[in-house]
Formats: sequence, structure tokens, C-alpha cells
Amino acid sequence: MKALHFGAGNIGRGFIGKLLADAGIEVTFADVNETVVNALIERNEYPVKVVGADCVVEQVTGVTAINSTDPRVVDYVAEVDMVTTAVGPTVLKIIAKTLAAGLEKRVKDGVTAPLNIIACENMVRGTSQLKEAVFELLSGDVKAKVEEFVGFVDSAVDRIVPPAEEGETDPLAVTVETFSEWIVDETQFKGDIPDIPGMERTDNLMAFVERKLFTLNTGHCVTAYLGNLKGHKTVREAIEDDAIRSDVKKAMEESGEVLINRYGFEREKHAAYIEKILGRFANPYLVDEVDRVGRQPLRKLGKDDRLIKPLRGTIEYGTANDTLLKGVAAALKYTNDNDPQAVELQDTIKAVGIRGTLAKYCELAEDSKEAIQVEALY
Repeated sequence: MKALHFGAGNIGRGFIGKLLADAGIEVTFADVNETVVNALIERNEYPVKVVGADCVVEQVTGVTAINSTDPRVVDYVAEVDMVTTAVGPTVLKIIAKTLAAGLEKRVKDGVTAPLNIIACENMVRGTSQLKEAVFELLSGDVKAKVEEFVGFVDSAVDRIVPPAEEGETDPLAVTVETFSEWIVDETQFKGDIPDIPGMERTDNLMAFVERKLFTLNTGHCVTAYLGNLKGHKTVREAIEDDAIRSDVKKAMEESGEVLINRYGFEREKHAAYIEKILGRFANPYLVDEVDRVGRQPLRKLGKDDRLIKPLRGTIEYGTANDTLLKGVAAALKYTNDNDPQAVELQDTIKAVGIRGTLAKYCELAEDSKEAIQVEALY
């Protein structure tokens, strides 16, 4: 079985690419980073440091790479059995052109073997959004064939993969936490679903998408924004601050009430899941800076993202949300001159105020009690 994986960054190599290669799949990474691509072509392997109670270095083998701007990438799309991505929401739209060209060629060449495409991104139904972008570029006849033979499979992914350790000279070395979760919508596959250890199947993906978004992502960014306000540099430093840990746990409990109401999660099991997340944030082997986790605040304040979506859920079910509101207020305090979104956020606050900013980016009405409360907390 052959797979093309877009994105040879830390997440691509340390998470999805590793799971595919470990399952015996021939993996070709596609990326624009010449240093990484050339190293993968030359070595066909790379080390992954897995850190938890114990630290082990695992070697990922049998891999290669191609520059994602190389025209031959289209040929790969036309021939492989699986395409996966770990590129980020913005780049996802860019690779849609390459995928469309590859699918056109696949149909033209008469390839009828199933192909499954899985976007492994921090976004809700990312593959479905990718499919929309791809289909805008396909002709009518090709669309019909693609619908027949190509599965666009949504997934939920969870693994903390920090930037390279300071002093690391190997461009392929990557550090990851022990925990990983890759859940796929089994109803969207074409042909047989591949047996990949670490890839879990479900017919109720949204429950797990929102569990991860409302817990890991919500807790992570609340930790970062509150930590930033108190001068902490890393997520671990922030979560070891008792006051911040208490607020982060409360925020995840508030978002958890939405999940319990919406999907029927068992309260005790979800409480244990929250504790596991808190433990992951405190992993002494993961050096994750609050600026990395807090970057792109406008995206994180979007109505369907990690702060506002669970907040909207608390409004829907009439449950507590004081700490989530505090997290939103802390996000509005985030400043970083090297982050265009952080700069735009602060410029907008100066121009239209807190409630105007909440209306613009979060779609919270200026006269809503939540907007008024966030303004007071700010």
C-alpha cells in the first residue's frame, strides 16, 4: 500500500507519517522545505523521540519525499492508495489544486482502485472542506468518477508535537508525547478500510472532534493566554501555576458539560479525560512555548473554534461559562508583534472596543450578557 502525505513538518513526521510507516505503508512526504525533503530522500528514515514516563527514540523507516511544487506530485496522487495531510488550514486550500490535477489524471488514466483522502488537521470536518475546494476545480464528468472511487474521510487528531528541541542539529529529528489519537469517520471510506494501528474508526466522529476541540484545544489555549498574562514562557510553567491550573480545569469542565448534554458522554469518564489532558500539559519533557499555542488568536476566537464554540454550547444548554469567558478575555489581551493576527486583534480593539471586536470575530452580539461580561473581565 502506498501513501502520499502532504506536510513533512514535526506533526507530519512525528504523528501521521509515523503511524502510516509503522503500519508497513510506503510513505512519500510532500513538502516545500528543501532541507527536510532532501534529507528524507537521502536517508529514507528519521528518529522520533517519544517522551512520557520513559523516553525512547523510535526509528521511522521506508520513507521518502518529493518537493510539493514538483509536477510529479500530480502523478503520485493519480497512483497512490491514500493521501493524508498535516499542513494547516491555510495550506490545505493550496494543495487542493494539486489534488484536483491528480484526480483529473487518475480518472483520465482509468484508475478505478479506491483512493482515500484524509486531512489530519486541527479543524472541524477538515476533509469535507478540502473536498469542497477540490470539487470547485473539477469538471462535471470527473466529479462523478471521483464520487465513485475516492473517499474524503474526516478525522480527529490529537498529539502534542512541540518545535525542535534547542540545540537539535538533525533536521529530521522530532519529539512527541506518548499519547496520540487519530479517529476517522468509517462511513466515508471507499473500498476496504486499511488496518493502521493507532487509527481508530467511528460512525459518530463529531462527538470525538468536539471532545478534542472542547478539551485539549480549549484547555491548551486558555493555559497559554492566562500564562502569557502572568509572564510564563511555556505551557508547563503555566499549568504548574495553581491558579491557572484551577481556571483551566474549570474551563474544561464547563465545555465538558456541553459534551455531556450533546453526546451523552459519561461524566466520570470525561472527568478522567480532563485529568489526562492536564497531565499532558505538565509533561516535563515537552517544552511548548505559550506563544506557539497562543498564536493566530483571531482563528482561535472564531465562532466555530476552541473558545467560542464551547461557549455557544453553554448558552444553548444554559450551563455555567464564567471561566470560558475569562479565557476569551485573556485571549483578547494577547499581544505579539510577530503575529499578524495578534497585531490585527489589538488594532481592532483600539478601533471598535471589546464588544465590537467580539461581534466582528466571534459573532457575539454586542449587547449580549456574554459580551458585556467579557468586557468587564478584560
